[in-house]
Parts: sequence; structure tokens; C-alpha cells
Amino acid sequence: MSNQRPPSLDPMAAQRWAAMPQSPSPWLHEEVARRMEERLQWIAKPPARWAHWQPLRGGVQAQALIAKRYPKSECFVLEAGVDNAQAALKLIANPWWNPAHWRAAPLHFERPAQPVDMLWANMALHMASDPQALIAQWHSLIGVEGFLMFSCLGPDTLREIRAVYAAQGWPAPSHEFTDMHDWGDMLVHAGFAEPVMDMEHITLSYSSPQNLLAELRGLGRNLHAARFAGLRGRGWRDQLHTAIAQSQAASSADGRLKLTFEIIYGHAFKPAPRLNVRPETTLSLDEMRATLQQGRKNLPQP
Repeated sequence: MSNQRPPSLDPMAAQRWAAMPQSPSPWLHEEVARRMEERLQWIAKPPARWAHWQPLRGGVQAQALIAKRYPKSECFVLEAGVDNAQAALKLIANPWWNPAHWRAAPLHFERPAQPVDMLWANMALHMASDPQALIAQWHSLIGVEGFLMFSCLGPDTLREIRAVYAAQGWPAPSHEFTDMHDWGDMLVHAGFAEPVMDMEHITLSYSSPQNLLAELRGLGRNLHAARFAGLRGRGWRDQLHTAIAQSQAASSADGRLKLTFEIIYGHAFKPAPRLNVRPETTLSLDEMRATLQQGRKNLPQP
């Protein structure tokens, strides 16, 4: 197993999931985006330019929240493929005849030509086929002293369903999710600095196993490398419904079924690159400017 991936994740299955047509983001993703947006109040300097990573799954409604907080900030919406970019355009962009379009900051549906000051990536990292490569891609999009804001699922997610599958002797219902401390290590390895990680548990309740499973289908797929390989019929589905209902019958006072999600939040800054001490060092003009500017900031003030 590669240490570049979450434990037990099948990278081919993750790539197939990423290539599937994307529908508007599920409720849970929107709620997580709302909570992550509140954390922006602790960022002192508003970004002049920012990028929204794949909002169709991460949270379309977050676009309006961030635009309201940063009304003068230029935004780049980054989606996977032309079809998704067009779908995001219909959901996010104000029509040309809407007065809000005239007053809004520039909004682009393409990769920025220059680095951005903030990259926003909600609920994407835990489903990536190669998370370290994705973090490195994010790092390349962010300018010096810019920052990354992201969220993803943590190890306690779906613990009730995992217990049901284990009791029945079935393969796991999902790949194992990475701990927030490991994400912090990956951020540092990619070149980020001062990663700050925290987490919370969100517990949702459902009136039936059918509603619970419908919610899960909107959130993702089972990417476990050892998941059940064949198709399962109605008999197994009915057995699953019964097992879920019985698993919480004794502990649920209101008869509703509980499902836990561990949400990990993180942000990290991109520092100026360190110069390696060598007999000869070659710098581009942009690197020289960044180095000199950083040096001026570090000088003692009179």
C-alpha cells in the first residue's frame, strides 16, 4: 500500500468516481462549507485573487458566502472538465442582465495564469486517488504568503455503518479515512507552512435505513480496495436495511438512526522558497523579486 494514499483506497475506483458526471453538491458538503467559511474571519488580509476548487461537489452555495465576504476579490472556479465548468457557470455566474453582475468582482471559469492568494477546497481530499499529488497541485496554484483552506472526512466517519458491516462479516463499506495529523504532515511535505488542523463530529439522524443510504449515495462511493467485487441483489439489500435498523434499536430513544461524520478542517500558508546554499544559484526574475521582498519584510523596523 502506498503511503501517498489514504489507507485501503483503490486509486482506480477513485479516478472513476472523479470522472462521473457531477450533480450539485449534497447538503452535508454545503453545511461543512458554511462552517469553514466562518473560519475566514480569522484571516486578517483578504485575498485579492482566490480559486474555488470543484464547487459542484464541494459546495456551490459557498461561492456566494465567500463572494459576500470578499466582494472585491477576483475568483477562479476550477472544475474537472468542460461539462462541469459549464454546469458550474450556470449555477454560479449571474446573468449579464442582472445588476449584481455589473457590481461583482471578476469571475472566471478557468485556471488562473498567475498564482492566487487563497485556494478553497471543500470535501475533496478524502476521495482523491493521489492526495499528495493533489496537495502539490494546490501548492502550485497558490502564491507566496497565500493560503489553503480545505476540509475532508476523518477516521470516525461512518462508524455506525462500519460496525454493521463488521458484525455481518461483510467487506468494509468505505476505505479508511486519513487522520488530521497525517494530513498536516503531507502539507508540510508539499511545502506549506504553519498548518492548523482541527476537527468536529457531525451526527445526522434518519427516519429509515432507506433515507440513510440515499444520503450516503450522494456523498460518494465505496473506494475500499477489498470491497465486495460483484453485484448484490434485493435480498442482500433487505438484509442491510434490517441490520441497520436493528443495530441502533436498543440505543435510540426516538427511533431515529444516527450516522457520524468526522469533519477535518485545515489551513496552511505558502512561505517563500528557501535558497539552497550552493557554489552557484540560478534564480528567475520573479524568484529574485520574491526573495528581495521577503528580505525587506524581515528587516528590523526603525
